[in-house]
Amino acid sequence: MMRIGLIGGGTIARLVLQNVQSGALGGFEVAALMGRPGGAPRGRELAREFGVHYVEGREALIGARPQAVVEAASHEAVREHLVPLLEAGVGVVVLSAGALIDDALRQAAERAAAARGALLYVPSGGIGGLDVLKTACLAGVDEASIQVAKPPAAWKGIAYVQSRGFELDALSAPLTLFEGSAREGVPHFPQNVNIAAILALGGIGADRTRLKVVADPGLALNTHTIRVSGRAGRFTLVLENVPAPENPKTSWLACYSALAALKSLQPGARYGT
Repeated sequence: MMRIGLIGGGTIARLVLQNVQSGALGGFEVAALMGRPGGAPRGRELAREFGVHYVEGREALIGARPQAVVEAASHEAVREHLVPLLEAGVGVVVLSAGALIDDALRQAAERAAAARGALLYVPSGGIGGLDVLKTACLAGVDEASIQVAKPPAAWKGIAYVQSRGFELDALSAPLTLFEGSAREGVPHFPQNVNIAAILALGGIGADRTRLKVVADPGLALNTHTIRVSGRAGRFTLVLENVPAPENPKTSWLACYSALAALKSLQPGARYGT
């Protein structure tokens, strides 16, 4: 039985709790769900709903003795808790991967993981093709790009979008909200384009990976188009993902990637890279 902790009280945390409680994931138990002191009550309410221990603050979470923690909260939570958890010997599954575009944070986390033998795991989220990309990088990749296109509602409430005066409700055709490097673009969309960070970190880096962000009124699904070319060949992958029911900013597939990540922590056979 593996003891896990959760940071966050949203859609992903609920999905993990449902599947742990039902036994669908196998041998897991939730040691604690962590919220911020004085923060939103939804984490406490979610813990009460599922009958799990609720704590406020990282030290209390570590004190619950989880073997691994699933971060399903925010870039801020990754910046605040990732390195200290790894330094305490606790493995971390990072879902807000965009925070790791920060080289200093990522390198500190990697050093802590290596020093304590703790797992730092960034799942694929709502995209595929990372196995091919990582293999292609061994031969040499010249170009890698991702276009993230979602319905206009997914881009509402984002400071970067608001600051540019985009009229999302009035769109009659696709509108490019950003085009440039993943390093520059990911911080502008902390809830929407974590997948671009995953692609960059698993491939040729944040500076060389290109990102295009599009609001498209003709879409019902979150559509991600990945293109890679190099010495071993080229591939294009298009994923059309159903938005999460409670949060159109993310894909339902990205939520389920948390479950797949947990299952991969268990011993047994493994298929694919």
